[in-house]
Amino acid sequence: MSLGDEHEASGGYGGTGQTRTRLPDSGADPYGTPRRPRSSSRSLVTVVGVVVLLIAAIAFANRGGDGSSSDDAATKPESAATAPSGQRPVRSTSAAGIPSGFAQDQEGAESAAANYAVVLVSADILKPARRPEIVRQVFDAGRVSELERNLDQVYDKTFLDKVGLDQNGNAPKGSTYVSRTMPVGTKVTDYGGSTATVEVWCTGVYGMTGESSQNPVTSDWFTMTLQLRWTDGDWKVDSFSQKEGPAPVNGDNKVSPSDDISKAVEEFGGFTYAR
Repeated sequence: MSLGDEHEASGGYGGTGQTRTRLPDSGADPYGTPRRPRSSSRSLVTVVGVVVLLIAAIAFANRGGDGSSSDDAATKPESAATAPSGQRPVRSTSAAGIPSGFAQDQEGAESAAANYAVVLVSADILKPARRPEIVRQVFDAGRVSELERNLDQVYDKTFLDKVGLDQNGNAPKGSTYVSRTMPVGTKVTDYGGSTATVEVWCTGVYGMTGESSQNPVTSDWFTMTLQLRWTDGDWKVDSFSQKEGPAPVNGDNKVSPSDDISKAVEEFGGFTYAR
C-alpha cells in the first residue's frame, strides 16, 4: 500500500509500497512458529525488498502520464469533511464487479475515486486473467493499451515469485494472499466539470497467510491521489499516485492466528463507497 515518496501510477495493486506494523516484541508468531521481533534484519530486509519492488512497479506502470494538478488555490474548491450526501452512490455495477455510473459532480468524483482505490490496491490486479478486465473498466480508454502492456511487464513471473504467488497470481496451497483496502475519507483538490483530482486516505491489510509465510499479513496507511476524467458517461482514471500516511500510533491489538485472517478475508465482504 503506501509508498515512501510519492510516485506516479496508473495501475498499482494491493500491497503497492508497504509500511511495517510493529508487533509486540514478546508476542508469539501469529502463524505458529517462533519469530524474531519485527525490527530484526531479516524482517526488515524482507519488507524493504517488497517495498522497493512495488514502488518500481507503480512508477513503471504509469510512465508517460504527467499526473499533475493545478497549484492555483483560486481554482481549488474548499475541502469538506467526508459525510453522506443522501445521493445514490452509483447506478450500476459492471460485469467485472466494479461500481460504475457515478454522478458528474464533485461527490460523484469522490465516490468513484474511493471505489477505484479499492480495486487498484487489491490482489486481483496481480492475476493475469483478471487484470485486463479491471484496467478496461477503471481507466480512460486512451490509457488502456499502454497500461496493459506496462502491467504485464511489471507483474511478470519473476515479480510474482518474489511476492510468493504463482504465474496465475495465486497463493500456494493452504495460504491466502491478502490485499484489501478501506478508504477512510476523500478530498477533492481540483475540479473542472469534466476533470477532477481526488485524494483518498486509506488503510488496509496486506501479506500472505500460512504457517510458512515470510510476509505475514500486516496493516498500512496511505493516501492515493487519482486524476479522473469524465468520459463515456462516467468517471475514469487517467493516472494516480500514492504516498504513505497519515498513520496513527499503532494499537495494542492482539495478533490473530493465520487461520483467522484467512477466514475473515473469505467471510467478510467489501463495500461500495460513496461520498
